[in-house]
Amino acid sequence: MPRPIALDLFCGSGAVSLGLQKAGFRVVGAVDFDIGACRTYRENHPDVRLIEKDIRAVKPDEFSDLIPGQLDLLVVCAPCQPFSSQNRHKSNNDSRRDLVGQSKKFITRFEPSLVFLENVPGLASTTIFGGFRKWLKKAGYSVAEPKRVDAADLGVPQRRTRMILVAAKGVPLSVATRLVQRRRRTVQGAIQGLPVPGIGKPQPGEDPLHYARKHTDLNIRRLQYIPHDGGGRESLPLELQLDCHKRAERASSFSDTYGRMRWNDVAPTLTTGCTDITRGRYAHPEQNRAITLREAARLQSFPDNYIFHGNAGQVATQIGNAVPPAMMRTIARSLLAAIRA
Repeated sequence: MPRPIALDLFCGSGAVSLGLQKAGFRVVGAVDFDIGACRTYRENHPDVRLIEKDIRAVKPDEFSDLIPGQLDLLVVCAPCQPFSSQNRHKSNNDSRRDLVGQSKKFITRFEPSLVFLENVPGLASTTIFGGFRKWLKKAGYSVAEPKRVDAADLGVPQRRTRMILVAAKGVPLSVATRLVQRRRRTVQGAIQGLPVPGIGKPQPGEDPLHYARKHTDLNIRRLQYIPHDGGGRESLPLELQLDCHKRAERASSFSDTYGRMRWNDVAPTLTTGCTDITRGRYAHPEQNRAITLREAARLQSFPDNYIFHGNAGQVATQIGNAVPPAMMRTIARSLLAAIRA
């Protein structure tokens, strides 16, 4: 039986494509315009036609020769920053707010059996999203209610709440939205056993992603006070607390900074600052350091043979922005079952 065909819009460094392929889809085309992410994508998905430009300038017919018949799945994972709860500078004038709407030209051209959208929960309450759902219905699709999911329930050792939407034409929507929860994986299961990393840069001949960022002496002192296995900055003596942490009215805004992960729990949501202890609960459960890029990649469910290109900040951004591949694989299995029903 031939593998169903998928297009991956806003593909980033390729996590969604990886999850789709692991589930049994054949990804034939992808779109993104981030130079570093596209370099990573090409390295890991050399057989996919990647169009590296702003989606607003991409014509669907640039993929038409790859889709001679029915397109089975169109995936739309537009940038989530305009709708994220962590974005303190939201603006209705953000040019990224209606990138979801750019998928309409692909839907009109290829009439995919399934449209899958993933984003932050905040998107669901916007007029842009409501209008998109109405448009899908007018285009003949059965459209599910938006659903909140936690990546931790879908095979990822990380707490990550997202919103997903599925629309179907000619295939059973009920099957496509029937997600099977998976056993939770822990931080311990994902990263314990990795060698103690070098500091500041990778060691010759060793994993290029497994090195710890160099912390200041002051931050090392802070980490020495924080209890292993889940401790937080509330254990810091007064002289080591930051001024912003001392002000009660703002303290809750920084509650996870300088915190350690817990071995027998899932990791917190990884962001683009996932290797910085000042950006969240990103300290190693035992060692006095932030997690490494390799540990972050594992907590996002990337396999160790996935190759990332770019400097440390660019790789952290690619990892933090990714849809966890294991989460996409779990969801894609339901989408595949609907196509084959």
